[in-house]
Amino acid sequence: MPDIIALGEPMVELNRHKGSKHYVASCGGDVSNALVAAARSGASTGIATAVGDDAFGRTLLEMWAREGVDASTVRVDPEAPTGIYFVTHTDAGHDFSYRRAGSAASLYGPGDLPRDAIRLAKVLHVSGISQAISTRAADAVFEAMAVAREAGVLLSYDTNIRVKLWPVARARAVIHEAMTNIDIALPGLDDARLLVGVDDPDAIADRYLSFGARIVALKLGSAGCLIATAEQRLRVPPHRVDAVDATGAGDTFDGAYLAEYLLTGDPFRAGLYANAAAALATLGYGAVDPMPHRGAVVAALAAA
Repeated sequence: MPDIIALGEPMVELNRHKGSKHYVASCGGDVSNALVAAARSGASTGIATAVGDDAFGRTLLEMWAREGVDASTVRVDPEAPTGIYFVTHTDAGHDFSYRRAGSAASLYGPGDLPRDAIRLAKVLHVSGISQAISTRAADAVFEAMAVAREAGVLLSYDTNIRVKLWPVARARAVIHEAMTNIDIALPGLDDARLLVGVDDPDAIADRYLSFGARIVALKLGSAGCLIATAEQRLRVPPHRVDAVDATGAGDTFDGAYLAEYLLTGDPFRAGLYANAAAALATLGYGAVDPMPHRGAVVAALAAA
């Protein structure tokens, strides 16, 4: 069984590069991206979700097979579609447009969970998006977390708030309720400022540690990251690269962090590794294609 199980919505990405008139198809969805990043860093991974019985669903299944992500429990819905999203790039950054209403993943509920696989995993990874796509999906996440907690499985959570999916007040209530049960918090700085209401990274880390997290790995974007435990914290400076597209960089951080933490048991070493992996993921377009393999990350750290 996979060491890292993730629950959430996979999507097909259509990315229009800056200056181009054409969209390039790839795969996305935050927890799926994280699993690919973890797999490329040597972890065994598996996804719990649903896809449509359509070309986009088959694209995702083929990608997981290629990347070594176990999709044996994925439900193929004969009626609901696979979600898709579009990415465009301007001088101001990248912009996302989603077509996900009524997707197969949004209909995934507690009764669909692969409970045995969750119990046998080492980490269950979920996110705010995993819970935002529908009430049914939110319930599935809470149930999966309960199954994992009872079995002694580590729980990992990325806040990953999307205000287009739900109001901030509801997002805050659901996400923070979920985070009272997790071991590894993987928030982004902008998300955390919106949810917690404070700006200072150390204050944000303190807040999430107070919820009960053993580790807070706060992603600071181009400023690096902050890794905090109750006893110690480390500010990791940015790994300098000539970035072209930040799509999926945070998800790459999540997957790389979990893979390295399982390998070493060291939350700070995992932060150094994930920080470099996320930076390397910005060197190409799209969420999945630029994600580095372990050898590239190790080489980048050695050269830093």
